[in-house]
Amino acid sequence: MLPTDNHVHTRWSWDTAGSSSMELACARAVELGLPGLAFTEHVDFTAWHGDDAGSYRGHAVGPRPHVRPFDVAGYSADLARCREMFPQLRILSGIEAGEPHLFSSAVATVLGAGDFDRVLGSLHAIENDGELQFVDADLFSRLDARDLMRRYFDELLVLVESSSVFGVLAHCDYARRYWPATAGDYREDVFEENYRSVFRALAASGRALEINTRSPLASVELVRWWWQTGGEAVSFGSDAHDPYSVGNRFAVAVDIVEAAGFRPGRDRFDFWRR
Repeated sequence: MLPTDNHVHTRWSWDTAGSSSMELACARAVELGLPGLAFTEHVDFTAWHGDDAGSYRGHAVGPRPHVRPFDVAGYSADLARCREMFPQLRILSGIEAGEPHLFSSAVATVLGAGDFDRVLGSLHAIENDGELQFVDADLFSRLDARDLMRRYFDELLVLVESSSVFGVLAHCDYARRYWPATAGDYREDVFEENYRSVFRALAASGRALEINTRSPLASVELVRWWWQTGGEAVSFGSDAHDPYSVGNRFAVAVDIVEAAGFRPGRDRFDFWRR
């Protein structure tokens, strides 16, 4: 049986406003036979707020013209409606906190405004030229690809070590999505020590690693590094930004995770464990 999808976006995320809804995502989960899903909407910010840790680093938040505030009240009402409509699903509330170690005060305010079952920690941006800039194809075109990946992993390690608000580390090599063809094939083994450093810190905190099926799928060897560094739990997340991507490639992801040594948890809703 397929596991719960712990990373789904709907119209309450600023980058998914017109491409998905909770109701359609739930219908897709039922169609696939998933036991449940977590609506982990994007929580990102366009400026430092209050006592954000990032405000003390001496750099600005770069332009984020499309980012919008997260409507906790609207999201919560929609969630309650879908729980009534789909009693056969376990529907979890959640957020995907972008750079929670930097936007520490702002994220705490959002968490205090609602009741969230799943909190994902994500790194989508790093400091460059005195600004916090999204990691994307444009940034890769301006910087050496390997150097950028190592800078990404260095910041990810800081995120894991300095923020405790999240329970699952999402897409641990998010920047890999934008790896340029001109740099040759992306090889996980080139960055093995970077992965292992992040995994050791995450494992020591007792949190879970996400296998993100929207990103290039992790290899069995990469997931085994997580197992070898003491990782206890694995979460599956489609990172769906449209309803038809819910549960995408989960069958393959399950095979990868099993081959690395993890097994289903206490029930269908639990993380997979060693």
